[in-house]
Amino acid sequence: MNRQQFFLKMIVGSLVRRRSRMLVALLAVAIGATILSGLITVYYDIPRQMGQEFRSYGANLLLVPAGDEVSFGVDTVRRAADMLPSDGAVGVAPYCYQMVKINEQPFMAAGTALDEARKASPYWFVSGRWPERGGEVLIGQEVSDVVRLLPGQSFTMVGPGADGGTFSQTFAVSGVVQTGGAEEAFVFMALDDFVAMTGRDRIDVVECSVSASGSALADIAARIESGVPGVSARLVRRVTQSEGAVLTKLQSLVYLVTVVVLLLTMICVATTMMAVVAERRREIGLKKALGAANRSIVSGFLGEGIFLGGIGGLLGDVLGFLFAQVVGQNVFSRSIAFQPLLIPITLAASIAVTALACLLPVRSATDVDPAIVLRGE
Repeated sequence: MNRQQFFLKMIVGSLVRRRSRMLVALLAVAIGATILSGLITVYYDIPRQMGQEFRSYGANLLLVPAGDEVSFGVDTVRRAADMLPSDGAVGVAPYCYQMVKINEQPFMAAGTALDEARKASPYWFVSGRWPERGGEVLIGQEVSDVVRLLPGQSFTMVGPGADGGTFSQTFAVSGVVQTGGAEEAFVFMALDDFVAMTGRDRIDVVECSVSASGSALADIAARIESGVPGVSARLVRRVTQSEGAVLTKLQSLVYLVTVVVLLLTMICVATTMMAVVAERRREIGLKKALGAANRSIVSGFLGEGIFLGGIGGLLGDVLGFLFAQVVGQNVFSRSIAFQPLLIPITLAASIAVTALACLLPVRSATDVDPAIVLRGE
C-alpha cells in the first residue's frame, strides 16, 4: 500500500467511524450542490425559456422605411427578413394599409401575411376563426360594434384605388379580433387580396417577433440597417426593456438564493467539523505527542472535507439536474437542457466550500496542546 492509498484509507475510515455526524455534513454539501447546480442550470436557461414566453406578447422589432420614404418593396422586406436568425425568427409579418369605407364608415384596412401575423401576435383573441381562403377577413371588435358585423356575414368595402379610381369588393367575415389595442379598429386581410383590391403592393411596416436578448436584438437591428439600404430597424422598447428587466430580476434572485444556500452549507459543515475536532482532541493530542506535525493534522482534516465535498458535489450534479427539470416543467412547462460544463463547476464549488468550512476547525485542531489533553484537562 503506497502513501496515497494509506492516506485515502485513513480518511475513509475516519469518516465511517463518525458516519452519523459525517452523514449530516454530506447531506448539507449535497443539498448545497443540488441548489447550486439546479439554479445555475435554470439561470443559464432562463433567457431561452423567458424569451419564448415573451414572444407571446407580440413583435419586438419593427422594420420601417428609412429617410423620406413612406414604404418599401417586397424584395427589400425579403432581404431584411433573411438577415434575421433562422432559429430565432418566430414571425415576420409585413403590413400595408389603406383607408376604406364600410357602410359609409371609415376604417383602416391592413393587408398582411396572415400566417406570419398569427405567429408574431399570438395574443390576439379571435372569435370565429382566422381566414382560410381568399375573400375572408378578420375585423376588429370596434369595427364589429360600429357596423354590426359578425363572423359568417358579408359586407362591401369601398375605397380609392391606386389608379385614381374607386374599388368596391365584397368580403366575408371569418372572425372578430380582440386585442385591447388599436388593432380592434382595423380590418385584416390576406396580402394578395389587399394588392388585388387596391392595386398597391408597397409595404408600410414589418412587425418581427424574434427570440433574442435585448443586446442581441440591437445587434440584429444594426446589421439590417447597415446591410439593407432604405430600411430602418427599430426595437419595440416596451417589450425589450420589460423582458430585460424581468430577466435581470430573476437572475439576481437566483444568484442571491445560491449565495445564501452556499453560506448555510458552509456553516453546517463548519459546525459538524468543529464537533468532530472536539470529539477527537485526545486522538489529536496523542498524534502530536508521538511526533505528528501540524501539517499532517491539517491534511487529515482537509482531506476529510475535500472527500465530503467531492461526494456531495457528485450527488448535487445528479439531483441538481432533476431539480432544474422540476422547475422547468412547473414554471415554464418546458424541459431544461443539460449543461455538461456544470459538472466540474459544481464539483469545484462543493470542494471549495467544504475546504473553506474546514479552515476554522483545522486551526482549532492545530491549537490542541498534547500535554493538556493527555492529562485529561
